[in-house]
Amino acid sequence: MKTLLFIPFLFMCSMVIGQSSKIIGTPIKIGKLEVAEYDFPKTMKWNDAKIACAKLLGGGVWRLPTKDELNLMYQYKDEIGGFSSNNTYWSSSETDNGGRWIQSFDYGWQSSGFIFGTASVRAVRSL
Repeated sequence: MKTLLFIPFLFMCSMVIGQSSKIIGTPIKIGKLEVAEYDFPKTMKWNDAKIACAKLLGGGVWRLPTKDELNLMYQYKDEIGGFSSNNTYWSSSETDNGGRWIQSFDYGWQSSGFIFGTASVRAVRSL
């Protein structure tokens, strides 16, 4: 019976580790920030994005970038690479109207995004 329970556990662990390595890749360092090499494969709502970043493995705490970190990532987008030009990206920073800041990586603007909408996600962690 113990063997039967152990096999699904191993499968679940390999799924989480596989997801993490496909997102984190080789992190890119910008000052005191590390940026995951890849976006999550699909756009998602803000709450889902926050949870998905926190579930990433690989040492340290992965999270959504702040508004200022997201703008820094935009400034270094060519060095970081892989950003979607057709989507906006979530930040963890709250707006005055209860939304969260989003940023376009096509035009560079920042705006309020409502948490029930979807946006692209790139995880970061502090060094």
